[in-house]
Amino acid sequence: MRKYIMNSAIIGAVFGGFQTLQATRKGPRDWRLVFIWISWIATLALAIGSVADEANDSPAEKKAKKLSDGRK
Repeated sequence: MRKYIMNSAIIGAVFGGFQTLQATRKGPRDWRLVFIWISWIATLALAIGSVADEANDSPAEKKAKKLSDGRK
């Protein structure tokens, strides 16, 4: 559970959710609001998917990714 809460993609999606709520409460109710919500849901789904995918990587795959990124 901690891997989801402490991930920067999830934190960014949560802050985006707060901004979406503010836009819903204070902004006009038109067709753009629907796209704001769809965009936020897609962002949250991608963030959760990336954390789940990262959790499924084996230690050897994680090491190979770090080396390919130039980090040691």
